[in-house]
Amino acid sequence: MDGIARVGAFVGRWFALVVVAAGAVALATPDTFAGGAVLVPYLLMLIMLGMGMTLRPADFAVVARRPWALLLGVAAQYVVMPGVAWLLTQALELPAAVAAGVVLVGAAPGGTASNVMVYLARGDTALSVAMTSVSTLLAPLFTPLLVLWLAGEYLPVDAGGLFTSIVQIVLVPVLLGLVLRLVVPRAVERVLPALPLVSVAGITVVVAIVVAGSADTIATVGAVVVLAVVLHNGLGLALGYAVGRLSGMDVAARRAISIEVGMQNSGLAAGLATVHFGPAAALPAAVFSVWHNVSGSLLAGWWARRPDARPGAAGRASGRGVPTAGRSGRAP
Repeated sequence: MDGIARVGAFVGRWFALVVVAAGAVALATPDTFAGGAVLVPYLLMLIMLGMGMTLRPADFAVVARRPWALLLGVAAQYVVMPGVAWLLTQALELPAAVAAGVVLVGAAPGGTASNVMVYLARGDTALSVAMTSVSTLLAPLFTPLLVLWLAGEYLPVDAGGLFTSIVQIVLVPVLLGLVLRLVVPRAVERVLPALPLVSVAGITVVVAIVVAGSADTIATVGAVVVLAVVLHNGLGLALGYAVGRLSGMDVAARRAISIEVGMQNSGLAAGLATVHFGPAAALPAAVFSVWHNVSGSLLAGWWARRPDARPGAAGRASGRGVPTAGRSGRAP
């Protein structure tokens, strides 16, 4: 497993470039991935199962210790990103399918790569992991309702179908993974080193399928989609930090909330868009998959050089050490 762990760490480090390369291949030869859309939900189920296997009861301890910080962070996740998404669709006058895709990205739960970014940024890792986990478990309720409310004007939205898909793709695999971690911990520990490779490979294939199916759309609205994604992500990071600052949280917690709010589970958004709206709606999620890893890495590196110097800050920022996502490679 040491060799697999090294390969997983390498591809995780270069994830953005791997996805860009796959997208370029898909754009050049879209027929290569024809019919691949049926695989997307199953790839996401596998990735979410891996996420569940990385979870431990200790990841939720922050709920009891600091419920206010967690509740505020999750609330910001489901208010800031959907709200910004809707405003951008109005301001940029996006085509209906693309607009629905931007809203779906905004209504998705937090992206799990954020846990690694928060750790690297000397943020509150425990708060980050708890926010990702709780927002993911709440996704079957909030994501369909938000998409119905904010994207119903663009395309017909089957909220019940979205709920069922999220339960099948997210909730069941995550809970199954958590149960496996509790029931057969030794077996799970043996496969954890392989999960980064599984996650990166899964998201890469999803992005390639989406790009191939959206080749015609990319030719006409590719630039405006990139602009929407960059603004969406940037405003999410900035407003997430502002929420933490205005509520009086320490710097480590502000960094955690900023990154958690700004980084979405774009793989899930791409899968749901492919199943319920079509490839064009999945395009914003595919672009987001690449961009938020680039922006998150840059921001984490910048913050890492500006640690919170107040007494006790280092302990809070480091949380419980390297985040679970960093060891197991939860879905980007």
